[in-house]
Amino acid sequence: MHIEDFRNYCLSKKGVEETFPFDEVTLVFKVMGKMFALTGLEKPEFQVNLKCDPERAIELRERYEEAITDGYHMNKKHWNTVFFERDLEHSLLIELIDHSYDLVVSKLTKKDKAILEKL
Repeated sequence: MHIEDFRNYCLSKKGVEETFPFDEVTLVFKVMGKMFALTGLEKPEFQVNLKCDPERAIELRERYEEAITDGYHMNKKHWNTVFFERDLEHSLLIELIDHSYDLVVSKLTKKDKAILEKL
């Protein structure tokens, strides 16, 4: 998956906005103001930090040790860095993006969930 496909997929999800809160080269995707994915636009290799259930994060790192690592500059328990160009199936990449999005949505307040539902 290329960065434009990644961007388009993230933006197709309900309630998502793209932002540059840190600098002009770190693209962050948020749902209802909460971050679920970020990528550095100037990295030599396309990689994305995605939120992940802690137990699943460990399992993924062990199974795909060349392509999924603990989250770079993130809470290592809750974030993975996924190298999108290292032989991971497209369906797995979609699943990981969805998982990150769903985790963040599950932690939203009732009010934000209600607003999201109406979008």
